[in-house]
Amino acid sequence: MNISINKNVLENMLIHSLNFLEKKDSSQITSHILIEAKDKTLNIKATDFEIGIQMQSKNVNIALPGIATANGRKLLSILKTLKDEDVILNTENDFLYLKQNRSKFKFPMFNAQEYPEFPSIENKSKFEIEPMIFSNSIKKILPSIDNNNPKYELNGALIDIKDKTINFVSTDTRRLACVFIENESEENLSLIIPKKAISEMQKLFFDEMNIFYDENTMIVKSENFTFFTKLINGKFPDYERIIPKEKKYELTLNRDTMIDHIKQISTVSVEIKITFRNDAIIFESLNDENLEGRTQLDFISNLSEDVNLAVNSKYILDFLTHIEKNEFKLRYNDSTLPFVLECDNFITVVMPIML
Repeated sequence: MNISINKNVLENMLIHSLNFLEKKDSSQITSHILIEAKDKTLNIKATDFEIGIQMQSKNVNIALPGIATANGRKLLSILKTLKDEDVILNTENDFLYLKQNRSKFKFPMFNAQEYPEFPSIENKSKFEIEPMIFSNSIKKILPSIDNNNPKYELNGALIDIKDKTINFVSTDTRRLACVFIENESEENLSLIIPKKAISEMQKLFFDEMNIFYDENTMIVKSENFTFFTKLINGKFPDYERIIPKEKKYELTLNRDTMIDHIKQISTVSVEIKITFRNDAIIFESLNDENLEGRTQLDFISNLSEDVNLAVNSKYILDFLTHIEKNEFKLRYNDSTLPFVLECDNFITVVMPIML
């Protein structure tokens, strides 16, 4: 292999590949990227077996096609020190050489033929969705995905594909986040995507995308990217049963003013108490005997009785910082029961703290 490519183009591809590589053991082939030059295109692959990415660029001059591997982190570290000019990559025996002007670096390679294969889209079902809608939906539910839960399926997000909707759902057992998207589908299926995969997908830009899936794998394909993740096998909680159907109270609130007042009190205590009165909203800190915080927001609710909510402020802020409109609804039944935050097609169901 012998190719010439702009240093910045190659560096950008390596930056995107970094989190897909084996981090701890450099003796593993998955600590390497796979570099393949053919048909006037440079392809770079990275995977840790669980997730993977393939990127391609035609901004390359291929003198001799070929295939190679190199430690992705070390290659990127060296690239960052070079000038913003073209670099040359060429293979000789079992080594990859990186050259720029009078600088030359030598990297040992693994056998490229042993690099893990990426899953194929053949014989997989497919659904289409607008990239911006997909990206915004998974962004909204990401904070509610659990970490290291013994019920492994809770460490991922559910994409519930129905006849006329695709529902994006996550829960950490203390809150439930849902986004409901109208979308025609030929097949009903539930996919549970690991949190790591969701996080990495957020960093990619898809100008257009197709999603292919089966019971074990999901592949997201665009013009310049192919991303895959293994899916979590398990049964996700019946989220539709968790969402309260009835409401005793429904209040329409202002996002920005609520964020301002909650942030004030959350600097004192993450756990807060919010009291809705007929003419005001009172925000108070909880669980700190030596330091107290209290603030008030004038608000006409016309409630016949006070409504008290004790809650982890992060759950409300996670919802409020991911909505586009400046108004949202709070639906409430009792201080011991879950309450609902709602804006358009995005809802979060929150378990209150028992006082």
